[in-house]
Parts: sequence; C-alpha cells; structure tokens
Amino acid sequence: MSTVMPDIANSSQAQTEGKLDWVGMSEIEMPILLAFENQAPARVSARIEAFVSLDDPKAKGIHMSRLYLLLDQLSNEDVLDYAVLNTLLDKFIKSHQELSEHAQVSFSFDYHLRRQSLVSGKTGWKAYPMQIKASRLQQRTHIELSIKVPYSSTCPCSAALARQLIQKAFSKQFNRDQVDKAEVERWLGSTEGIIATPHSQRSIAQIKVKLADNANDFPFISLIDRVEQSLQTPVQAAVKREDEQEFARLNGQNLMFCEDAARRLQHSFNLADQVSDFWIRVNHYESLHAHDAVSIVTKGLADGYTAY
Repeated sequence: MSTVMPDIANSSQAQTEGKLDWVGMSEIEMPILLAFENQAPARVSARIEAFVSLDDPKAKGIHMSRLYLLLDQLSNEDVLDYAVLNTLLDKFIKSHQELSEHAQVSFSFDYHLRRQSLVSGKTGWKAYPMQIKASRLQQRTHIELSIKVPYSSTCPCSAALARQLIQKAFSKQFNRDQVDKAEVERWLGSTEGIIATPHSQRSIAQIKVKLADNANDFPFISLIDRVEQSLQTPVQAAVKREDEQEFARLNGQNLMFCEDAARRLQHSFNLADQVSDFWIRVNHYESLHAHDAVSIVTKGLADGYTAY
C-alpha cells in the first residue's frame, strides 16, 4: 500500500477549465508586528486575506497552505513594513510558479495611538480601525490604506434654531431699553439663559487612499492628523473640564452638515502628496433622526475610485 499522500491540486485537472482572478483565504487571524512612520513595532491582532491568481486554466487549484505558512513566518519572524509587504507579495507569486502571476494580501486591525487632549495636555489611548491592502499586478505593486476616524458634528440648522429661542428668551427677560451688564451676564450663565442647545452626534469619516508611486511607508498617522485637523472636532480620550469646554467651543465654531465635512476632507486630500487617489465617506449618526446622514466623495479620476 502506497504511503505517498495524494495531492489533488497537483495531480488532478480542473473539471471545468478557466482562469480565476483570485483564489485564497479570508478571515485568517494572526498577531502581526507592524511598523510605520517611525513608530516602534507594535503587535496588532490582524484579520488577513491572502490570494493569488489562478492563471493556468487546467490547474485544479492553488496551494493555500503555502500562503498560510508564509503569513505564519511573517507573524513569527518579521515586522510588517512597506518593504516587507512587497517581499511578501513576491513570495506569494514565487510559491505558485507556473500557476500564478498576481498576488494580493490585506491586513485589517485596530491600532492604538496616544492622543493628547485639547488643553490640559493629558494623553489617552484611541483605537483607529485600519486596513492595509496590497496587490501585485503586471509586476507593479498597488497599495491601498483604509482608516476610520471618529469626530463630533453639530448641526448648523439646529444651532440656528437654538439661537433663535435664546434671542426670544432674552427679549422676554429684558423687555426694557436699559439693561444692566452684570445682570445679563448672570442670566447668560443660568439655565434660563441658555434654554436650547443644538444637537450634535458622534460621526465617522471612512477614508480609502491609494498610495502614490513616491510613497515608501504607510502614512497612517499623517492621514489621521489630516482628517482631524480638517474637521477640528476629534473625539477625545482623556479629558479634564477645560478640555470639555474647548471641545464645546470647537463644535460651536465648526458647525457642519455631512456635506460640509465631506467637502473639507475633499479639499484637504486633494493636497496630500503621498496620495494618488481617495474615496471618502462621512457618516453622521443622527441624534434627531432614526436614520443617518451620509456624504461620499472621490478624487474624480477617470480610472480611479467611484462613489458607487
């Protein structure tokens, strides 16, 4: 009796012949050491997808275990950075000589950053969902980064309606020609003085970018900073009262519909030199409505991202 174990992928022919764009695995869970933008390598719990093309129309299938073992080697022996990512794609293709010419891999994870409060200088951890997706097509590497950045949005319409109610309350309280400044100041600091406040909500900016050819790193922190500086109302980690007050001021000075937020980000990412294309979706999780307000915008390249 033969002790040679059968290898159907190598020894059998496809039942129906045809090339396949991608064959591989998804939802692989592994710890990965990740390094970018001069950050010390940090371990993240990654969900990974790994694929190669099946270019031989007669081949039964690919060798999925080879892809898995290459990822396992990365997990145990290396740090994922820009250069290593390119090497990994090379190894995927080399492991499938005569079967595959193209490769693709993606890593999805939460990355924790220390972020400073607005005024007090306190710092705290914030988790940002991220994804690295890379493909090797016609011997050229394409890298896409994705992030989700939370922020606060205050409705301009609600703010205008609240101001009108405060004006009416002021006229009712001070229905005389001469008013005392100290009395007005005390009234403004009371519950009766601010009888209405605009509604605001936690919001999310989802960003996908394709890195330009001059990139040699994963500029995640630069992308996050660009989003938060453009919108001006980032969700906070550690806060003292002075930070909460400054957060309220920033919300009041940056009233925005979802359209406003999308246009701010569109303008900012048009200026990003490491980005060749972008796709942006802003989600305002309404506190007034049961539904959400959404805007989507792309760079508008003929062969780039589409909004659909």
